[in-house]
Amino acid sequence: MNLKENFKKGLSKNIIFLGIVSGLTDISSEMLYPIIPIFLTSVLNAPMSVVGLIEGIAEATASILKIYGGRLSDKFSKRKPFVVAGYSLSAFAKPLMAFAFTWHFVLFARFIDRVGKGIRSSARDALISSSTQKEYWGKAFGFHRAMDTFGAAVGPLFALLLLNILGDNSYKEIFIIAFIPALLGVAVLLYFVKEAGTQPANKAENSVDNISLGKDFYVFTAIYMVFTLGNSSGAFLILKTKDLGFSVSSVIFVYFVYNLISAALSTPAGILADRFGKIKALILGMIIFSAVYLGFAINENKIGIWILFAVFGFYGALSEGIYKAIISHLSPPEKRATAMGYFQGFMGMFLFLSSFLAGIIWDKAGKQYPFYFGSLLSLISAVFLFYWSKRKKFTF
Repeated sequence: MNLKENFKKGLSKNIIFLGIVSGLTDISSEMLYPIIPIFLTSVLNAPMSVVGLIEGIAEATASILKIYGGRLSDKFSKRKPFVVAGYSLSAFAKPLMAFAFTWHFVLFARFIDRVGKGIRSSARDALISSSTQKEYWGKAFGFHRAMDTFGAAVGPLFALLLLNILGDNSYKEIFIIAFIPALLGVAVLLYFVKEAGTQPANKAENSVDNISLGKDFYVFTAIYMVFTLGNSSGAFLILKTKDLGFSVSSVIFVYFVYNLISAALSTPAGILADRFGKIKALILGMIIFSAVYLGFAINENKIGIWILFAVFGFYGALSEGIYKAIISHLSPPEKRATAMGYFQGFMGMFLFLSSFLAGIIWDKAGKQYPFYFGSLLSLISAVFLFYWSKRKKFTF
């Protein structure tokens, strides 16, 4: 078997097209991510407190609905309808912002966008796991992560390019242009992605609800939430970078390099995780995270920032795709979307708490201490995960 055939093995058409959909959607979303705060404050004259309110409501909405979206997907034993509905809502929310004359309308559009993300995420991840054999789950989720991260990397660059071409105040035009890749993603989803691995819904009352997620799922979730409590928003990494004298464009480029490295490594990391162990790969990712956050705490020079972000790309490749593959192993097929929903819903809540704590620590103790805190919790989580997995003797 040649290298090309070996790489494709386990990547079904569903996996590939779901990756394309995610990449197109993230190009659309990340085009707007740096634009929305500027539009709110400079055009709609909204205070920073409103910017925080909108993003807080948006992310909380997505986190909560991931739980309910996953449960509904399992209840009806369907994946694709929830994935289509979610991506469609997010797509049509983008051009809505072009018609905003007050910040309230932006809040409405962001709410619709995040409702879409909440509805689709758990069902999509369950669809990925049922679209290939379990021995390739690391590769499948790694590939999806790679496409997602690539979209996140190039989206802001498209936004900068459009601002240079159309002018600094062309925010509404960019909102409309961002609709194009999102709509293309929905079209690919409708025509090329098929339902996979689901069974006709069992009509017995509460039949799905009676299936337990299992103790191992809850233990793993608890350990990962300890890690998540120290995994504060990337905004703190950006602020530390800006504090060392980087220009805004340089900060964006540094973050682009991180995303590009993460995207390039995600599929190979998934392949290695399938071969040598997914929990081992996740532990390695936590150790890398701990080292990088320790580096951000003590580093005070620009060259160090470039090195830290480059190394951080390895953590990015060993995180989301790997933990989703582990959850697929720890959850029964009938409740896989529910498991994804609960895990990601709780993670969203803990990420919010993590960033809130990091902001307090930054203000009260100093800018280096949120990174010490994150580094310590990551190392503790890696130790817990190592000893728990050794005791359970997992083979995946």
